[in-house]
Amino acid sequence: MSDFQGKRLASTLQDAGHRLTPQRQAICDYLANTRSHPSPADVYEFVRTQYPSISLATVYNTLAVLRDLGEIVEVGPGDTAGVRYETDLTPHANLVCQSCGRIVDVPLTTPHLVSDAQAGAFDFELINVRVTGFGLCGVCRRERMK
Repeated sequence: MSDFQGKRLASTLQDAGHRLTPQRQAICDYLANTRSHPSPADVYEFVRTQYPSISLATVYNTLAVLRDLGEIVEVGPGDTAGVRYETDLTPHANLVCQSCGRIVDVPLTTPHLVSDAQAGAFDFELINVRVTGFGLCGVCRRERMK
C-alpha cells in the first residue's frame, strides 16, 4: 500500500461520517504501509510514538469501523495470537502458525475457490473468498525438534 492508500482509508472514514483526527489519520497511514498483519496493540504502540495521548479505545474503534466498512479484514487467531488485521485485500491465503501466531501471505493462483455460479445456486452473492491454513512455521517446527 502507500500514502495514497492511507488517504483513501481516511477518506472512507470521513465518508462514513467519522471525524478525521490526526490520530485516526496516523492509524490509516500505518495500516496502509504495513504488511505485518498488525494486532490492535501493534497499531497502538506505533501510533503512540507520534501521539502519546492516543487511547487504545481509539485504535480499537477505528479498526472496527474500517473492518465494518470492508477496508481491512480481521484475521482470526491461531491458538496463541489475538485478532490481527489484514490490509491486503487481494486474493491470497493466510498461513497462521498456531504456536507463535506468525501470519504468512500466500498468493492464490485460483482466486475464487467457489465460483459465482456455485454461490448463486445457494442464493448467495459472493463478494470475497478467504483461505486460512493453520499449522506450524519453520521456526516453531525446528524448536519442537530440539
